[in-house]
Amino acid sequence: MPELLAPAGNFEKLQAAVLYGADAVYLSGRMFGMRAAADNFSIDELRLAVDYAHEHHVRVYLTVNVMPREHEYPLLREYFSELKSISIDALIIADLGVLALAKEMLPHVAIHISTQANVVSAETCRAYKALGASRIVLARELTMEEIKRIRDAVPDVELEAFIHGSMCISYSGRCLLSNFFTGRDANRGMCTQPCRWNYSLRGHYELIEEKRPDMPISIEEVHGEAFFMSSRDTCMIEHVPALMESGIDSFKIEGRMKSAYYAAVVTNTYRMAMDAYAAGNYVYDPAWERELDSVSHRPYHTGYYFDQPTEQANVTEYPGYLRENAYLAIVRSYDEETGVALLQQRNKYSCGDAVELLTPGSIGRPFVAGEMWNEEHEPIEAVPHPQMKYYMKMPFPVKPGDILRAAVD
Repeated sequence: MPELLAPAGNFEKLQAAVLYGADAVYLSGRMFGMRAAADNFSIDELRLAVDYAHEHHVRVYLTVNVMPREHEYPLLREYFSELKSISIDALIIADLGVLALAKEMLPHVAIHISTQANVVSAETCRAYKALGASRIVLARELTMEEIKRIRDAVPDVELEAFIHGSMCISYSGRCLLSNFFTGRDANRGMCTQPCRWNYSLRGHYELIEEKRPDMPISIEEVHGEAFFMSSRDTCMIEHVPALMESGIDSFKIEGRMKSAYYAAVVTNTYRMAMDAYAAGNYVYDPAWERELDSVSHRPYHTGYYFDQPTEQANVTEYPGYLRENAYLAIVRSYDEETGVALLQQRNKYSCGDAVELLTPGSIGRPFVAGEMWNEEHEPIEAVPHPQMKYYMKMPFPVKPGDILRAAVD
């Protein structure tokens, strides 16, 4: 059974991923990770996160996948020294110098080679294995057939691949646009994503590369804007059987910058599909697609699993994100005798609103929000304050960690 690997940008997101079915999570410390804008984890928070995940039999992989400059190695040594007291299951690394230092200072920790390393061949997998790596996170530009050939050629190396989430227009995420426009280096975790900015067109609706005038790139302008660099999001939910038969060892969900709701919904959806296949009773459920449509995303596509990048640029024509359904509250406790739950607010809603309850292992369950009381047990008509705790009469049993959201169309 392949591993389901979910993103954890902070502790709340980690809890969501764990409760909703992740076999492993990946996260970053405050330094040397490729998502510097995420909340991330201090050393003390990282220790708590690992303890929580391990209590739930979930593995933790720490990203150390930037390419440090010469002057940063003393600080990296200090960082690795602090990690010696934390039971990280693996380090995700892209740089050969970082790999060598990790083997020297943390020899007991497994090494996973980041997608930033651009591995596209069995030969490269073997080379990294010889250097001490146990797993390769494959480049996102590989097709399903190419992955299968690599699998057959290197049966003794674990393979990981992204199956859902944002794609970068640049080769495996290596990009200089952000550095050029803003001085913030994408290869050091500080990407400002200029490929997703809105660019107005002037003149003709074609891009012409200077040395290839006979290969124009057509640009469609939508409401005065063009999106020739913004990738669609990968979504492989309709192809879980093919993934399960591909030989990939770990299915990776992108999204450490996304919400806890995103972590819960996407993890839960792929968990249901994978478990159905493993149980031998797989039938594709259109409700899975409905679940994934409820989270923040750009238009979906199957990435490059079935298309070559040279044939399908995989860019979106939609301005911005398709917004997710409102994450209204999370269940903190439930009284079986009274049918009343204690919840904590995430977004405002009122009695009589159409809502849904999301619980691990199932799709959203719709109902109408009923009676509510504040913590002093006084009746209320709405839940206006962020993080407010309150009670609500539930039409069916719930459990801690269940999510209340606005009804999905």
